[in-house]
Amino acid sequence: MATKEDHIRKPDWLKIKLNTNENYTGLKKMMRENNLHTVCEEAKCPNIHECWAVRRTATFMILGAVCTRACRFCAVKTGLPTELDLQEPERVADSVQLMNLKHAVITAVARDDLKDGGAQVFAETVRAVRRKNPFTTIEVLPSDMGGVEENLKMLMDARPDILNHNIETVRNLTKRVRARATYDRSLEFLRRAKEMQPDIPTKSSLMVGLGETKEEIIETMDDLRANNVDIMTIGQYLQPSKKHLKVQKYYHPDEFEELKNIALTKGFSHVEAGPLVRSSYHADEQVNAASKARQEKA
Repeated sequence: MATKEDHIRKPDWLKIKLNTNENYTGLKKMMRENNLHTVCEEAKCPNIHECWAVRRTATFMILGAVCTRACRFCAVKTGLPTELDLQEPERVADSVQLMNLKHAVITAVARDDLKDGGAQVFAETVRAVRRKNPFTTIEVLPSDMGGVEENLKMLMDARPDILNHNIETVRNLTKRVRARATYDRSLEFLRRAKEMQPDIPTKSSLMVGLGETKEEIIETMDDLRANNVDIMTIGQYLQPSKKHLKVQKYYHPDEFEELKNIALTKGFSHVEAGPLVRSSYHADEQVNAASKARQEKA
């Protein structure tokens, strides 16, 4: 474990090869031309070149690029948002069509300044993508929307293919890591989503390397399963800048493999675990796995 004075050197397995071919540069150009944001860029995701240049996928970030929360792990800008673009849903749908995506992930900054937490724009984006791309599966990744049940219902009524809401860290570290969000409210959010639409898979992501114990990770798995979460992703926390929380430990790939096997024994339909795994990593494969699991239960 690292002390406050230590800085742990990044291990070799976290070094990535950048691939900025024409697919990557073309997609980036299209995003700028359509005034769209992606969490791939804003959150400095380590998989951006693989997803954009090789898999031709991206995670759209709606409701602007300024978040009302200041979580100590996140690189997204914090402040008071000034934009609410009601034409954004159509532009996202057009971009999904241009990219010919088979699976689109739609996330957003937290908008605590809005009464509905951004639920209406979220729902309209899902419907717009569905209308223009009927064969594209859709995953949504919202904040807890203030824990207001009506906000969640507005989003779930739009019928996304996967509802993803991240627990982010273990219970013991939540106050230190997250801003405004609480561990129990996230669990309640996931439970309510499943109660509203039992056939829609739910998903959550956990970062490791912030000082949690193995026992706390397993406890989080149990808490997610107790609230009927179907899919789990586990990835290495990487410090975005010097002002963010320091990495306390870099997990070895073998440790991630062990965590994945433990999670699968808990009953998750699909688990992604690895140093560079993020919430939307291989999301298209996850929706297929969830669909297959539902068919097998039927």
